[in-house]
Amino acid sequence: MVQSLWSIYLKIAVSFKRAELCYHIKNYTITVIDKSSSNLILGAWFCIMAKRSLQASPEGIEQAKRAFTRKGWTQDNLAAEVNLKTRQPIWRFFSGQRIERYTFIEVCTVLELDWREIAIDPPAEFLEFGEVGQATVLDIDNLVKQVRSQRFEKIKNQCGILQFLDISHPISIDDIYIDINISEEIVSLQWLEFAHLQSFTSKELDRFGLGEVSQTQITGIKAVQTYSKLRVLGKVGVGKTTFLQHLGIQCQRGIFAANRVPIFVTLRDFADEERESQEFDLLNYIRKEFLNCGISDPSVLETLLLEGRVLLLLDGLDEVYHQETKAVINEIRRLSEKYHKNMFVVTCRTAAQVFNLTRFTDVEIAPFSQDQIVAFAQKWFTALTKTNVHQQQAVQFIEKLDLPENLQFRRLAVIPLFLHLTCWIFRHNNQFPTQKAAFYKQCLDLLLYKWDESKGIERDEAYQGFFLPQKLKLLTQLASETFEQGNYFFEQRLVEQYIGDYLRDLPNASTESDELQLDSERILKAIELQHGLLTERSRGIFSFSYLTFQEYLTARKIVVSYDLQGLEEPLENLVSHITEPRWREIFLLTVAMLRNADLLVQLMKQRIDALVAQEPSLQKCLTCVSQNFLSTPSQLKEMIYKHENIQHDWHFSPEQEQLLQQYYYANQLLIDCLNSNCQVTEVVRQKIEASLLLSTKQLCLG
Repeated sequence: MVQSLWSIYLKIAVSFKRAELCYHIKNYTITVIDKSSSNLILGAWFCIMAKRSLQASPEGIEQAKRAFTRKGWTQDNLAAEVNLKTRQPIWRFFSGQRIERYTFIEVCTVLELDWREIAIDPPAEFLEFGEVGQATVLDIDNLVKQVRSQRFEKIKNQCGILQFLDISHPISIDDIYIDINISEEIVSLQWLEFAHLQSFTSKELDRFGLGEVSQTQITGIKAVQTYSKLRVLGKVGVGKTTFLQHLGIQCQRGIFAANRVPIFVTLRDFADEERESQEFDLLNYIRKEFLNCGISDPSVLETLLLEGRVLLLLDGLDEVYHQETKAVINEIRRLSEKYHKNMFVVTCRTAAQVFNLTRFTDVEIAPFSQDQIVAFAQKWFTALTKTNVHQQQAVQFIEKLDLPENLQFRRLAVIPLFLHLTCWIFRHNNQFPTQKAAFYKQCLDLLLYKWDESKGIERDEAYQGFFLPQKLKLLTQLASETFEQGNYFFEQRLVEQYIGDYLRDLPNASTESDELQLDSERILKAIELQHGLLTERSRGIFSFSYLTFQEYLTARKIVVSYDLQGLEEPLENLVSHITEPRWREIFLLTVAMLRNADLLVQLMKQRIDALVAQEPSLQKCLTCVSQNFLSTPSQLKEMIYKHENIQHDWHFSPEQEQLLQQYYYANQLLIDCLNSNCQVTEVVRQKIEASLLLSTKQLCLG
């Protein structure tokens, strides 16, 4: 049977002068003839008979010329991109002459064109043979090129376009993408002593992800090249999906993993589609996607996978419903082990790393460096600002972002999501918002619900009856109590205790301690995973993901207690910290958020005056110096500066000098609060400004 079939095929092949193809078909036939001999021979015959060249239509040539002009290339450049030794085929392409089919398709792909729109009378099917088992007859490199071309529009739609929050139109990924850095060490998996972390100042917290990081880093592309099975972790908004989209586009263009076919799968969509059948067959899901792209032969995908020619990009493992996560992970494991020669990249939020992926290497996306922030801002203002001043505005943005008074914006700008939001606000006002509290609230809203909502993600409800106000109240309580105690880091058991105490006060709450403990653990994990507001810095040690949010929520607790409950005690307690620099941002946020800040600034002034009231030498100094500097309110900062320079002439003791420094610091803070667009009546403002830096005696006379 084998010999007779081969004899028939050989006569056909020779008659069409395809002897070189006959050799490959013959070898393949001998190997697999027992599987499907008749289909194979029929498929081989179709392969020989297939049209092997394509010709551009006049309209297609014009479209290709426009794309070629946009690239700014020469024909030699284009030939090099298509891996041609000469530019002759390129010249023939633009002249409307026939060229080899695969070269035609590759030229169109490089020019980011759909070859079917360019060609005269393109084949109805991408693959010109339809029988099972025939795809492997083709040279595998050409098969890769064919499939990439067939799926050009699919990958372009999945990976080439980004939709930014508050932006009404999509943006090309090329216009905005910045290469990311990867840390090969997962910070939360380290074992660090709690006492060691507690010794850190607020400025040193940057070492643990609140800003720039100190771990050794590599580029994202290098990480994918180094590890064929990679899981990319990251916090909310760091650019995990965008990185995966970038890989897909670069692979599609032959720039990265040029010998592979990119396949992009949103795992949430896969789980949603498979939910009814409960089959969770990832391979079948991809086959259906190929079918939608016009690739009807199921052996094509099998061939690519067996030959290790697929770059499989699996996005959002953390977005899958908890009860379906195990099934999805098992599918990823099964596929990655069966077709181990391929490249696999999975993205997942860092907090969901407990879902183990066998033989996958975990890495974590690092926050943006200063250079990356600059590069992103330049691209952002170019892409979003349709005027000639975009470069100038980008420069102004970076200059103002680096100012000391904008440190809080700088801390958040290391995350692409918040950097975009910061650019968006700066674009309209050419400055950062004076009402920082409103900006922080917008960022919190993004993390609590808007970010998932904008992506259409519905997560498991782990809060059991917690609505947004309750979630915010719980986080506010945790922030204020830990900040009050000077704790930027806190042990897991302490957080769970706060959560348990909060749960006990809810209606119909369980009284069983074991049940409360389990609920507390589950809610803590949900806060970390779903919202990213709390993060595990080391084994069993947590903090707020950004110090800015801990400060904002602490100020919010004070404002709510005073504005809504009419309690003066929170303001009095705040004023007791007036000489502590770490409370500076709390003062500025609180005074800006209060509906009327008269009481707070008056309490601040009283506290400041009391600092030096019992020091006769300091009182005498204040009387003498203030008589020499009669200033208007607009010169108050200069007045304090001159006071500070004079103090050394009075031969104060170290303790007195320290007290005077605290006095000047507190006065400067009061001035900054008055200048922060806070709601203070004019009478109170004038009275405070007129009595700054006066001795007790002068105040009494006034």
